[in-house]
This record gives sequence, C-alpha cells and structure tokens, in this order.
Amino acid sequence: MQKLIYKEGNLYLHGARQEWIPVQARPCFPWSEPERFITLRDFENSELGLVEDPAALDADSQLALQLGLSASGFVFRIERVDAVDVEFEIRNWKVKTEQGKQVFQTRLDEWPRHMPGGGFLLRDVAGDMFYIPSVNDLDARSRELLSGYID
Repeated sequence: MQKLIYKEGNLYLHGARQEWIPVQARPCFPWSEPERFITLRDFENSELGLVEDPAALDADSQLALQLGLSASGFVFRIERVDAVDVEFEIRNWKVKTEQGKQVFQTRLDEWPRHMPGGGFLLRDVAGDMFYIPSVNDLDARSRELLSGYID
C-alpha cells in the first residue's frame, strides 16, 4: 500500500528504498472520475505511482493526497478566524486569508482535519480547501474560536 505525507507545502511518496520522494498529484481522468485514478509524478514528470482509489489508502495518506491535489489547484491559507456560527446543519466561517476576507460553509460533521505534516485542513460545502498552517501563529481570538473544533 502506498504511503503519503504532506509537509511544508509538498506531497511526499514513501519510496521503495524507504525514502520520502517529493511528488505532484494529478487526476488522470478529471472529467469522468475526478476522485479516482490519481497519478503521482516526480518533478521530472516520471510516474512513480498511481492511486486508483484514494479510499484504499490509510486515513493520513488520504488527507495528504487531498491536500496535495488541492495544492496543484488552489488552497486558501487562513491567517485569522473572525467568526464561526452554527445554523441548521451548516457551520458558517468568516476568516481572513492570504487572498483577503472569505466566508464559507462546512457541514456540521465536517471538522478541521489535523494534517500529518502539521496544520489543519477544512473543506467547504463547495469543495474548496482552507488550510491553517499553524494554530499557534494565529491571534488569541482565532485560537479561542477554533478551540472547540480542533484537538
């Protein structure tokens, strides 16, 4: 089974020689099955692996792959949390990101996921990704608002 980690903005594949190799994750069939058949390529574009079904990976590798795929697209990096409000079946987030202020929603059962390489990842109801690299680097109010949602 393939083992992946996401650390310091990069996705790594555990290689046959027991070393961690930086890779890029790209969907093979983005129109027909965007959640399956993910190629793992080194930076010379050589294929080092193929993930046919991410559900077959362990939980940490699934999260790393998800973040790696998002990094090849677009991920909002949260710098501050201004508010988290709960409505019927939805959690409303107001945050400041590197790209500016954002408002997004998550389902009540969607919690910030601790990433193996550090930080937390949130996926909103539209599928966009929001990443908190370090909770400790956030202001006190942001940490207080997040405290009920992270370990």
